[in-house]
Amino acid sequence: MGDPRRSRKKWESPKHPWIKERLERERELMGRYGLRNKKEIWKAETFARRLRHRARSLLGLPPEERREAARILVERIYRLGLIDNPNADVDEVLGITAEKVLERRLQTIVYKRGLANSIYQARQLVVHGHIAIGGRRVTSPGYLVGREEEKLIDYAPGSPFKERAQEAQ
Repeated sequence: MGDPRRSRKKWESPKHPWIKERLERERELMGRYGLRNKKEIWKAETFARRLRHRARSLLGLPPEERREAARILVERIYRLGLIDNPNADVDEVLGITAEKVLERRLQTIVYKRGLANSIYQARQLVVHGHIAIGGRRVTSPGYLVGREEEKLIDYAPGSPFKERAQEAQ
């Protein structure tokens, strides 16, 4: 986790703030993924950018080092669920976008699994502690859900939503 007194920014803001196409795309992403502010988009863009940068840096390594480092990177990205093929090559890593990262957020997955009626309700359920992963309550809607954790998402124990879901069955 690191020293709490030395925290670092997890995002980089755009270099030029008033580009119309980018502003329209950001507004559309905020509506589609139910984001609170543009900083959440910038976090996803920065995360994807850093992964692509790591993949590009592998291309300059000698072939035997590149294979091992690429395998480790692809394995990590596959576990996160950002790519579909566990035996992907570096080119697929270079295709990762902010939208793929936003699709792996807890808020989005809660909505897609049908635990919430809207993307905004999904955010509220997460923030208010009604969602758990493997029985552990998670209150961060921006939590990146891994492949193995995706199956474990459910209502938190003691949540009134869980009781309603059991009554409905």
